[in-house]
Order: sequence, then structure tokens, then C-alpha cells
Amino acid sequence: MEHNLDELRVRIKEEVLRSLDFSREISDEELFELIDTEIGSLLRDKALPVSAKKTLRMNVYHSIRKLDVLQSLVDDPSITEIMVNGTDNIFIEKDGKICESGLHFESRQRLEDVVQQIVASCNRVVNESSPIVDARLENGSRVNVVLSPIALNGPIVTIRRFPDQPITMKRLIELGSISEYLKSYIEVLVKAGYNIFISGGTGSGKTTFLNALSDFIPKDQRLITIEDNAELQIRGVPNLVRMEARNANVEGCRPITIRDLIKSSLRMRPDWLVVGEVRGDECVDMLQAMNTGHMAMSTGHANSATDMLSRIETMVLMGMEIPLSAVRGQIASGIDIVVHLGRLRDRSRKVLEICELEKELDERSGRIRVNTLFKFEESESMSKEKVIGKWRKVGELKATEKLLAAGLRLPSR
Repeated sequence: MEHNLDELRVRIKEEVLRSLDFSREISDEELFELIDTEIGSLLRDKALPVSAKKTLRMNVYHSIRKLDVLQSLVDDPSITEIMVNGTDNIFIEKDGKICESGLHFESRQRLEDVVQQIVASCNRVVNESSPIVDARLENGSRVNVVLSPIALNGPIVTIRRFPDQPITMKRLIELGSISEYLKSYIEVLVKAGYNIFISGGTGSGKTTFLNALSDFIPKDQRLITIEDNAELQIRGVPNLVRMEARNANVEGCRPITIRDLIKSSLRMRPDWLVVGEVRGDECVDMLQAMNTGHMAMSTGHANSATDMLSRIETMVLMGMEIPLSAVRGQIASGIDIVVHLGRLRDRSRKVLEICELEKELDERSGRIRVNTLFKFEESESMSKEKVIGKWRKVGELKATEKLLAAGLRLPSR
């Protein structure tokens, strides 16, 4: 049946395209009328359930005006990732598990047309001379495209779908990603203006956590977000400025980098800077902002909080040549708190560690001193199906100057 529906979809699409008047704009209503006419004509002598006809109707519409077979996946809120490996292999992540979708494109040309449709909507370009691009869909989903000659098995498209409604701290507590006490603790830190860096591996929930954390920023402050691809869903902040980096394009527009945006943002009277993710030399400008009185949050990829510090050191050295001790001093002075997230074996995402960076470097090693405040520990009765544990308080916050200046106190247990 699925094979027959695919063949019908292709035939009906071809007939509809022949019937279209390309000299004028066709409304969705007119397009559906043409599709219904062709379905009625081709299926006059065939018995097909009403549900199958409705599916066929929408599939034809999606193949002409939307993202073809990907549209139904993009519209499904339970799907968090879509992975297109050429025309025939489309995988999805659902409920934390990866499986085949059973869908495929009718041809490589059609997949390439969908790719161009996606990147053109973001005013970006991808082709054989520039085969890698990041883009986003109308619903905010993040898209990465890799074409030949880099991709050997056809166009590769990876779509990260974000929830229609941003996940709040309340929801993260319900999911067991953070405890009520930790939420109250970190809320006070944000309101007091502590600079917070969120680390974690791929898919650990860094952007989701950053989005939830930003909800604690006082609503009367000016907030500027800077992202490579706009993903944050910050709401309820009247004085909000959102900025997105831009690649060079065929029209001769020069690229606008994260570094450019951070430098420009400092002239826009920000109270808070939220940098979606740092991957390279833009880390220099972010640290300089943190060290000149601006409050900031950001995220980065790392396997632990201490590994994140090593990565930040490397990223700073990519942008400027200064002694390592000076780099470490800038990091320790700029970043107050590191929150490390992880994705556990049961597919759950949790806050694994909250650390404070001490302002004085270790005299013997010259490294940044890390004061671990909280750590997630699994219980002895470990299970493969469900990770059970609790957050243990390890140390006390030492740098309390910002708390005192804001007139705030950390919650008691």
C-alpha cells in the first residue's frame, strides 16, 4: 500500500504541476482544488480508504509547496531530530531513540530542491563550491546541510526540532533534570548578576537549559541575544534585542560573525548578554564583556566542567596571543559559575555539576581553582532502565560580593 501511495503521489503531483498557471500566484485553496480533482480522476476506479486519500492529498501538497516528505516529520512535535542521509535513508529521533522513518525522496534532484528552498528562506547559499551551511526553518528548527563533494552518500540534512513552547524550569523539575532547591539556588545567582556558562555534550539540553535560565533575568533589564542560528525562545522580556550571525553570500554581502555582534552589542547598552554558543575566537570578546561589567550567559561543548575550562582556554588562544596565565586569569575573573549538563544512559538529561570558579589561580599548578557546589550522584541500586540519584551539596559559594550588592540570599535547605 505504501509503495502504491508513493507512485500515486508522484503521478498526481506531475498532473497538478501540468495544470498550474505559473503566470499568476496560486492560493493554497486553488492548489487543494487541483489536487482533489486529480485524485478523483486517478482513483475513480480504485477503492481507497478516506484516511489514505487525506494522507495522499496532504503529501502531494507538501511535495509542491512545503518540504516534501520532511514536512510531516517537521510538524510532529514528538520528533526531536530528523536525519536525512541521501534520498532513501531518513532517520528520526523520538522519545530519545533513533529509528528509520520509512520515508524517502522520489529523486536526488527533489531533495536538492528542498535543500535550496530551506537555505534560500534564510538568505543563505549552499552549493558545490560552498557545500556546508547552517540554516533554520520557519518554526525555529535548526538545520545543517552538507552537499557533495563533501557528502559522499548524497545530500545530508540534519534538523534539530525545538518544542513549540519553550521548556521552563518547572517542566525541567517535572522531568527530573533539576531539583526544586537547585532551581531556587541558581535563580538567586542569576538575579544577583553572576556570569554563568553552561557546558555539556551534544544533545544534553544546553540550549533548552539556557532558555529556561534566561527566564530568571529581571524583566526590567535590557537583554541582547547573539546566536549563530536563532534558536532561543526568550519570552516576557520587553527590552529584548535578538541578533543572528550572517554568512557571506553570492550578492557580495560580507559575513557578520559572532565576534562582530558581541562587539556591536557592547555599544547598545546591554544589561545582559546571552550568547547561544561559543565555538571559537568569539570567546575572547565574550570574556572581555564579562570582565567589563556586563552580565552574560553562554554555552559550550565539553565532557565535564573542568574540560570546559580547557576548551575555553583553547578558544581564547585561537583569537589572541597572550600568556596562558593571563588567559586563565581572564576566565576566572569573567565566569562565575559553570553548570554542566549530561545525557545519561536512560536518555534523561540532568544537571550533573554546578561549580564556582575561584578568582585566584592555584599557586603551584597555575590552573583555575574550581569549587564544586553541587554534584549529581547515582544511588547504589543502579538500573539500566532508569537512573536514580540525588544532588549532593559539596561546597559553599565563596564569592558572595554580588549577592550582597543585590541584597539577596541563597535559599536554605
